[in-house]
Amino acid sequence: MFMGEYRHNVDEKGRLIIPAKFREELGDSFVVTRGLDRSLFVYPQGEWKILEGKLKSLPFTKKDARAFTRFFFSGATECELDKQGRVNIASPLREYAHIEKECVIIGVSNRVEIWSKAIWEDYFMESEESFSEIAENIVDFDL
Repeated sequence: MFMGEYRHNVDEKGRLIIPAKFREELGDSFVVTRGLDRSLFVYPQGEWKILEGKLKSLPFTKKDARAFTRFFFSGATECELDKQGRVNIASPLREYAHIEKECVIIGVSNRVEIWSKAIWEDYFMESEESFSEIAENIVDFDL
């Protein structure tokens, strides 16, 4: 399971150090794709296969299903870590997430998320203010 928050910088070649605590669970090969809220989602191959199966089962006759599937898969890139524990984030993905230099890397259960530091801080501040309300609204999920 992925958890925690880490801060790293993207170098001039688009490489980002993945926190050591995440490397083993990500494995030799993993998938980076567009996420929600202008973040990037990073999935180990096993989790990606599960997600791929679920997305394949969406009805292609539904406009929203087609749009989400296109959005998600068209940005997906299979990646590997180099010997220094860095991943090269493709330019279109960095542009989507507005990642220029400073990043926040967070563990979110079955995936890792990569955020621009500025976008993460804005998102976190906004969410933090309504955290109690959010908690009340998800009580129906039997947490």
